[in-house]
Amino acid sequence: MTSEKSLTDARTERRGFTSARISLGKIETSLPSNFVLLLGVTLFLVAFGLVMVASSSTIDSYLDSNGFFGGFWKQATYAAIGIPLMLVMSRFPISFWKAWAWPVIVGSVALQMLVFTPLGIEDGGNRNWIAIGPISGQPSEIVKVALVIWLATVLARKQPLLGKWQHVLIPVLPVAGLAIGLVLLGHDLGTVSIMAAIVLGALFFANVKLRFLAVPVIGGVALLAAFALTSENRMRRITSFLDAECLDYEGLCWQPLHGTWALAGGGIFGRGLGNSHEKWAWLPAASNDYIFAIIGEELGLIGCVVLLGLFVVMTIVFVRIMRSSTDPFTRIATGTVMVWIIGQAFVNIGVVLRVFPVLGVPLPFISAGGTALLTGMMAIGVVLSCARHDDASLARAKAGQ
Repeated sequence: MTSEKSLTDARTERRGFTSARISLGKIETSLPSNFVLLLGVTLFLVAFGLVMVASSSTIDSYLDSNGFFGGFWKQATYAAIGIPLMLVMSRFPISFWKAWAWPVIVGSVALQMLVFTPLGIEDGGNRNWIAIGPISGQPSEIVKVALVIWLATVLARKQPLLGKWQHVLIPVLPVAGLAIGLVLLGHDLGTVSIMAAIVLGALFFANVKLRFLAVPVIGGVALLAAFALTSENRMRRITSFLDAECLDYEGLCWQPLHGTWALAGGGIFGRGLGNSHEKWAWLPAASNDYIFAIIGEELGLIGCVVLLGLFVVMTIVFVRIMRSSTDPFTRIATGTVMVWIIGQAFVNIGVVLRVFPVLGVPLPFISAGGTALLTGMMAIGVVLSCARHDDASLARAKAGQ
């Protein structure tokens, strides 16, 4: 009797284990392929960035009395916070972002206003940082995420009305204009350029008529030109960029030239990881805005191509998510994040290659900078949420089970 009972219990236990295993398999296969691809590419980029920050920041970190790996541990801490945050955000339904769009944009704008209080910090002529005790960050990076969510929500709701210019301008122009204007008051033209691209990207993927976009584009270019012309420092940067010989070697030409020499010194295969010469206090912002130059020097052309390939794959996944969706919020939010991440990477790499003048924007997921890394992963979290919960994607995932 006891043996029969034990046999029955064992069979029940095996059936429970089998059903749990099958249930777990269903959970795993229910994730759309685009979700898995985007998550994988993002994690790979973050890991690649941590390795390069560990290599490029050693000398500067040591000179700042933080030890050789102080910069790496700081970046790794933000990554350790950002990865779980991204995964948690990926589980929120699309309705959550729509419900919280207005509180998020209002809160981010209020946070940006703090840069003009005693909490604000000025660095390199830009007032775009706040510090609370030992913690500092850029509120404008949070504004970027807020703009993505808010623009996608508003434009998705107004889809039938976007054929009229009045509905395109209101409330996009006053709200987005206020957010960008506050950053512009801090004289951070690089961040303003990316934020303007975010707004235009959202309007484009909302299927707003191109002729409606002409006026804000012309106005934005004129405004940026006015701010550049009224700043002696920015005009010197522009003229040095236009000067092919770059004679001001000891001044504004120092960083672009050393960035070029770093790329040239790496050749095809690079000097080897950790063997950069320029990071020995020759190249300013070696772990930040000019980290691509260190990648080229240490990993060579091959390392640069691999990094570019990762961003290309990320772009393809973004496009796949948009094409597979029937929800306008998903299309607009994903397209806007694509414009932000890929566009900012394009600008950063273009600056290092001397295609653009120095703008001071980081390379997403790669450059040192805790706030930029966190908000970039938050933006990916929103897209992952769209990929996970979009009705069309879920239907295809269930059909494949």
